[in-house]
Formats: sequence, structure tokens, C-alpha cells
Amino acid sequence: MKKLSLIFIMAFAAFSSYAQSSFKEDLEVLQSIYGKSKSDLVKQYMNLSDAQSAAFTKVYDDYEVQRKALGQTKFQLINDYAANYETLTDAKADELAKATLKNHIAYEKLYCKTYSKAKKAIGSINAAKFIQMEVYLQTIIRSEILEAIPFIGELDKSKVQ
Repeated sequence: MKKLSLIFIMAFAAFSSYAQSSFKEDLEVLQSIYGKSKSDLVKQYMNLSDAQSAAFTKVYDDYEVQRKALGQTKFQLINDYAANYETLTDAKADELAKATLKNHIAYEKLYCKTYSKAKKAIGSINAAKFIQMEVYLQTIIRSEILEAIPFIGELDKSKVQ
């Protein structure tokens, strides 16, 4: 029982400091996990010829601009959740849930749009390879974030015990 309470206290402390630090940019999360920049990871994984690389660069750069904007929205939502966690109302929970779902859908639309552009630039296999890698990296980032924040009501349960 004491161990469980300690875990919740530590989780809350991590959540508070994580939220207050205004969340790292996605790229910083990746660098901390892999020790490389995202562009280096993409370049190494894609292993494109010089001609393909040149064609893919514009697609990738456009994608990154849009992904970063979505990432900023994601982090703003998480910070909003952190700021409202202890006083979360039905209305705020609804607002945050809808905005989060909208953000997830926007990521999926971006993947579809980028796949189509990449397919024209570097072929279907390489385009699929990029999307597969990107979804994998975003899943890792999402997992890191979820590990750091408590579920709704989770900290309230630790107070009761």
C-alpha cells in the first residue's frame, strides 16, 4: 500500500514538473531516445539515392512544418490538461477530449497527404517506408507522454488509499 502511494506521489511530481517545463519539442524527445536528430534518423532509415533524396527533401520539409504545428497543439493540450487536472470539470474534459481527437485526426490526414506526395516523389515502397517510420516515431513520443501524465482521477484514488 505504501509503495502504491509512493508511486502515485512520484507520478504526480513527474507530471507537474513535466507539464511545467512546457513539454519538449518532439525532436528533443527523439534525440533523447535515439541520440540522433530526427532528420538524421529519417535519412539513415530511408537510405535514398541522391536523386531520390533531392526529390524527397521538399516533401519531408513540408511535412515537418505541418507536423511541428500539430505537435505544438498537442503540447498545448497537454499543458492545458495539466493546468486543469485538479479542478477538471465535465465541460473542460469535453473540450480537451474533442481537441485531442481533432489533433489525432489531423495527424492521420497529414500522413495520408504526405504519403501521396512522397509516392509521387520516391515511389510507393519508399513512401510507405517513411510513413511506417513516422507513425512508429510518433507512437514512441505519444508513449513517452502518456507515461508521464496521470489518467483522469488517478491521483484522487491515491489520496483515498
